[in-house]
Amino acid sequence: MSVDNDSNLDRYVRAVLEKKAQGVSVLDVSPLTAMADIFIICSGRSNRQVTAIAEHIRAALKEQGIRPLSLEGLKEGHWVLMDYGHVIIHVFYEPVRAFYDLDGLWSDARRISTPSLAEWARRAPADGESLSEVDGDD
Repeated sequence: MSVDNDSNLDRYVRAVLEKKAQGVSVLDVSPLTAMADIFIICSGRSNRQVTAIAEHIRAALKEQGIRPLSLEGLKEGHWVLMDYGHVIIHVFYEPVRAFYDLDGLWSDARRISTPSLAEWARRAPADGESLSEVDGDD
């Protein structure tokens, strides 16, 4: 998969953003690992919000014919891992995200943006949402 040319990537990002996920990071991990091409990392402020975000992502992508290969941690709501093959979505409860620090662990991965993430970044300060680092590459 070519990260820059994958028009489907924005579908995943849009699904994450629709439930007000915090600190959304989209990482191109393809040069660093064979397990996936993209990691999408986000968090919620409570385990209930984490579960709601993950359930929304699953439902929104299912409507588009995209189903996860694996889904773990949904019941607990601390760290939900959603494996869509080339895209893996990590939805964290914020303290758990800070503890495992996947953003730091994968710091060599290129941060990428999509149209939905760029729009979210433009409007987020007015809405009081937290921003992740994006390098502006589309």
